[in-house]
Amino acid sequence: MPSITKTRAWQALKAHREEISRTTLRELFDADPGRYQTFSYETRGLALDLSKNRMTHRTLGLLAELAKAAGVEEQIEAMLSGQRINESEDRAARHMALRDRSELASAGVDAEVRSVDRRIEAFTNLVRAGRAVGATGKPFTDVLSIGIGGSHLGPMLVMTALRTAETTGPKVHYVDNIDGHQIASTLAKLDPATTLVLAASKSFTTMETLANAETARKWIVERLGRGAVAQHFVGLTSNTAEARAFGITDDRIFPMWDWVGGRFSVWSAVGLSAALGVGWDAFSAFRAGAHAMDRHFAAEPLEENLPVLLAMTGIWNNNFLTFDDVAIVPYDERLRALPSFLQQLEMESNGKRVRLDGSVVDTRTAPVVFGMVGTSAQHTFHQLLHQGTRSVPVDFIAAARPGHALSGRHDKLIANMLAQSEALAFGTDGGGDPHRTCPGNRPSTTILLEKLDPFHLGMLIALYEHKVFVQGVIWGINSFDQFGVELGKQLADPLVRDISASKVRGTYDSSTAGLLRRYRAWRGSDG
Repeated sequence: MPSITKTRAWQALKAHREEISRTTLRELFDADPGRYQTFSYETRGLALDLSKNRMTHRTLGLLAELAKAAGVEEQIEAMLSGQRINESEDRAARHMALRDRSELASAGVDAEVRSVDRRIEAFTNLVRAGRAVGATGKPFTDVLSIGIGGSHLGPMLVMTALRTAETTGPKVHYVDNIDGHQIASTLAKLDPATTLVLAASKSFTTMETLANAETARKWIVERLGRGAVAQHFVGLTSNTAEARAFGITDDRIFPMWDWVGGRFSVWSAVGLSAALGVGWDAFSAFRAGAHAMDRHFAAEPLEENLPVLLAMTGIWNNNFLTFDDVAIVPYDERLRALPSFLQQLEMESNGKRVRLDGSVVDTRTAPVVFGMVGTSAQHTFHQLLHQGTRSVPVDFIAAARPGHALSGRHDKLIANMLAQSEALAFGTDGGGDPHRTCPGNRPSTTILLEKLDPFHLGMLIALYEHKVFVQGVIWGINSFDQFGVELGKQLADPLVRDISASKVRGTYDSSTAGLLRRYRAWRGSDG
């Protein structure tokens, strides 16, 4: 398939960009006082407002033509039907099957997925009821979840968003970094007799996860004996043989599948830590919310399809208005882990430079994604958003109903969010003072949830998953591989050996060699 930039739809959008570049957001709102009604969309308690983006009806129409030219409709159907759309790894991308197998899973995977699901549910309920116990006969009061990337960020987001002071069940602690400070400080807070350890790694060879799992195993063995490993460890992996070799018993190994990518895996056994922390009913409702978004994504026409609209707005801002970045600013402390989750989802999925056929892309792909929870973000990078030399589109995200009873606080929070999007769009002349002038005309999108509960959190995550997929289709890249992650890991192996060896044997560039010598000299015996 030829590059999307060669299509008439792309060329029409380039020409249309010249028209839009002469128009400001203030002029667009003045011309259409009902612009919010024109450019806002809603489904099942999730509202998407695109009105503060520099677009018109014609923009959206041309973007829909672009999506059709790229084969978005056909690729949605291909993903739903289980085709091997992850071409570079010859795999399907079937994470949606984990949200509702009755509609989305083929008969070939349905029985196995259901069996694992029943096991996860039963184990979750046993642990939360105190009937699964450790080596000393005590129930588990804490869960230590060890993973990295998709095996860490998704479950941590769910736990952070849904766990409240009133939530019962074990407390969940997350470790992902190979830096020993993280796991050392975490273990110092825990009692091995009442701690259940989850090791989440698809391959069960991930360096960071295995190093942390080995540290946790040593901690258990030193205090409870070698036989305690089987009672205190759970493996979440595709490589059951390696999990067994580690000392985990079959009844505590919950498999994953090669057709579920890591950053799309929170719906699988990887989500066990979240299920243990918030309960199976909440985890099931979380999946149900995602499935509701899946059904919307599968059924609605492109012009009314929320993930497609969000994706096309991003294409417009990135490829035609040439904005390099996207800021994720959730105005809800419970969503403080969302920016990190979306960083991985977007940049690992679509941070690609070659198309499916191996040719080099001839346009921008994923933007740089960063963010922080509001209102804290207002006192860090919002200065750049309002008065910096670059325009950065912002996704503002909030819930209408708070999860606390502190009078007036939530109204102030949402007022700040609305004020920020208004200020970005329309700015101020600063009373003639150039230092106080904010130029405005800077785009933002707002996603408002009726409430932040398991169902709507599932909808929100699925919305972004599908957005990323659609953008990958339009760019002609594979959103489901991540070979760029592997190179640094491969280069680290000989360096690990040479750092501790009596003599450096590898051949390195002068910078790497110089830093290696300096590290070895300064480290002494403390490594």
